[in-house]
Amino acid sequence: MPTHEDVDAFLTETLVGSDPAGAAALAAQHDAGLPAIEVAPVNAKFLHLLTRIAGARRVLEIGTLGGYSTIWFARAVGPQGTVVTIEAESANAALARRNLEHADLAARVEVRVGRGADVLPTLEGQEPFDLVFIDADKESNELYLDWAARLGRPGTVVVLDNVVRGGEVADAGTPDSKVQGARRGILMLGTDPRFDATALQTLDRKGWDGVAVAILVHAGAGPGA
Repeated sequence: MPTHEDVDAFLTETLVGSDPAGAAALAAQHDAGLPAIEVAPVNAKFLHLLTRIAGARRVLEIGTLGGYSTIWFARAVGPQGTVVTIEAESANAALARRNLEHADLAARVEVRVGRGADVLPTLEGQEPFDLVFIDADKESNELYLDWAARLGRPGTVVVLDNVVRGGEVADAGTPDSKVQGARRGILMLGTDPRFDATALQTLDRKGWDGVAVAILVHAGAGPGA
């Protein structure tokens, strides 16, 4: 009986195919000792297609790591598009820049170094983002979602990654701060009138997790701000 890893390998080979630049980015990330917490190739392709479906030309990514998902976003926005990606660790940001250079996509990407809480306010007043991908520290999900709404426009797509956490998100009493952050993010998407959202469970080479996808109904600060 095939396993979910077998299915993931089949889907990746068939629908993602050969990706030398992406493979090189992942190899560089591994060699640098970064954790293997990047999105799986099939999920990267999903984000790429979602960006194209939305017609997004300005993408905000919160959590760069080695730039693997950034490469897919940069491909999707096209030569006239822009990706702004935020990475807290300067060494990770430097690696991401090298990977983007290798992929010949650096001209489309601004890598901002710093904590999301510090960098996001500096983006106010710019042209709104068409898509926001949140894949950073889970404890700050509510903060990142609030900024997604502030920096977007009605119709902006917001994607929140790693929301199922191996099923633990259903446990309200868990002491795991990452799971509690995922829960708060889901609860915010379900109650904040700025968002209309759903979530899907995923099972790929990285195991059981999930992704929430929302559309921004109202831009700006949240209720009571």
